[in-house]
Amino acid sequence: MRVIRVGTRKSQLARIQTDSVVATLKALYPGLQFEIIAMSTTGDKILDTALSKIGEKSLFTKELEHALERNEVDLVVHSLKDLPTVLPPGFTIGAVCKRECPYDAVVFHPKFVGKTLETLPEKSVVGTSSLRRAAQLQRKFPHLEFKSIRGNLNTRLRKLDELQEFSAIILAAAGLQRMGWQNRVGQILHPEECMYAVGQGALGVEVRAKDQDILDLVGVLHDPETLLRCIAERAFLRHLEGGCSVPVAVHTAMKDGQLYLTGGVWSLNGAESMQETMQATIHVPAQHEDGPEDDPQLVGITARNIPREAQLAAENLGISLATLLLNKGAKNILDVARQLNDAH
Repeated sequence: MRVIRVGTRKSQLARIQTDSVVATLKALYPGLQFEIIAMSTTGDKILDTALSKIGEKSLFTKELEHALERNEVDLVVHSLKDLPTVLPPGFTIGAVCKRECPYDAVVFHPKFVGKTLETLPEKSVVGTSSLRRAAQLQRKFPHLEFKSIRGNLNTRLRKLDELQEFSAIILAAAGLQRMGWQNRVGQILHPEECMYAVGQGALGVEVRAKDQDILDLVGVLHDPETLLRCIAERAFLRHLEGGCSVPVAVHTAMKDGQLYLTGGVWSLNGAESMQETMQATIHVPAQHEDGPEDDPQLVGITARNIPREAQLAAENLGISLATLLLNKGAKNILDVARQLNDAH
C-alpha cells in the first residue's frame, strides 16, 4: 500500500488541522496510507521575540519546506496565513481548503468574563502577537494598552489565566473553534472593528511544484469560493509588499457572482489608516478540468481544476485594490511602519 507522508508543525492546533485534512484524504483515497510527520519550526522555537521583529518571512514554514525539498514528506499542511505570498522556487500551494470563520476573537481573563473590549477598565492590557490587530484596535479602543504575547494557543491561554498581566488576548476564531474552545470566546471582532489577516481561517496544502501526482491527489481539496477569495487577498498583500512586519488587513465576501475585497493599511499606532473596497464579477465555478498550464501558479497557488479566468479575475482585483491604495499614499504609511518596527 502506497504511503503518503504528511508534514506538520508539532503544536496541538497544527496537528488537529493536519488530522482533519488527512481524514478527508483518507475518505477520498481508501487505497492509500497516510503517515504524519511532526516537526518544530523557527517560529515555534523563538518565543521571546515579537513575530514582526524576527524578520523572517517563513517563520512557520521553512523547516517543513526543507523536509519537502529533501523528499522526506510529500505534502505539508499549513495555516494559509502563515504562507508568504511568494513561495521559494519549487513549491506551490496545491490545495486551499474550505475556510472557517476568518474573524478574530477576544478571550477574557476569568475576572473579566462578560465584558467587551469597549467595557474593559481604562489601561487594561490586551495581548496579541499581531501588529495588524494592535494597530486597528488601538485606533478603535484608545483606553486599552496592547502588548505582545507569544506561544502556541495553549501557552497564550495559560499566560492569560495564570498571570495577572493580561485582561484579554486576541486570537483567530478559527483556531479556537478547531481546538474545541469556543466556550472561551468572549467577543467576535467583526470587520468594522478589526479586519483579518490574508488567508486567515483557511488551510493550505504545500507540495513540490513539479510533483504532478501529489498535485492531482490534493487538488480535489480546493474549495472554489475560499480559493478565489484568498487569491484576491494574497494578490493584494503581495502587490503592497506587506509582510508580518506591517499592519495590513482584508475582508472578502462573495455574493451573486461578485467578489468584494476590502483592504486596509495602518500606521503602527493605528493613528493613520487607509482603506478601500473594490469588487469584480467572478463566476464561482463548479469544479472542472482545465487543460494543463505551463505555469499555473497564481500568488503561489496551483488550482488546475478551477477555471483560469476566475482565478485571474480574483488576482486582478487584489492588484487593483493595492494599486489604488498605493496611489493614495499607502506606501508612505507602510514604509514608516516598517522603519519604526525595525527600530524598536
